[in-house]
Amino acid sequence: MTVLLVFESMFGNSEKVARAIAAGLATHVDVVVREAGTSTAQCVPGDIDLLVVGGPTHAFSMTRATTREDAIRQGARSGLPDRGLREWLEDLPADVEHLSAATFDTRVSKVRKLPGSAARSAARMLRRKGARLVTKPESFFVEDVSGPLAEGELARAEAWGDSLATLLQSEAVRST
Repeated sequence: MTVLLVFESMFGNSEKVARAIAAGLATHVDVVVREAGTSTAQCVPGDIDLLVVGGPTHAFSMTRATTREDAIRQGARSGLPDRGLREWLEDLPADVEHLSAATFDTRVSKVRKLPGSAARSAARMLRRKGARLVTKPESFFVEDVSGPLAEGELARAEAWGDSLATLLQSEAVRST
């Protein structure tokens, strides 16, 4: 089984979460990790069993060029101002019904109850394109805009990756 994990990260926190998720997945399945700004959605392999995407929540949703520019002005050390997860998902083919998917985001812990979420926005976009979400969107928390990650979040991300792999394997058994 193969999982494609695509992430966007501006301050490095979402990348750390993505790599922890990948570590949890890798105990059970093969994982390919790509950064959204440097890869193309048109090259999604047809043989992947699960697509996992995630990135930071900016202005209640996925990043946009303007929010990425703001992050760079605030000292973000990675990410491209003109390309992120939103653009990567927009480039996905119009009909990806064969894809099972899961989404995650990072968000500031002080505003846990705010309604917007990059993971929920990504999930909506994937559903519109025909993907099937295997679990609800997941959020991981940072202490402040630039981080660090809240205590225990990397372990929680790795455990979430492990649970995704277990879910994927149990679905494969049911379908045989």
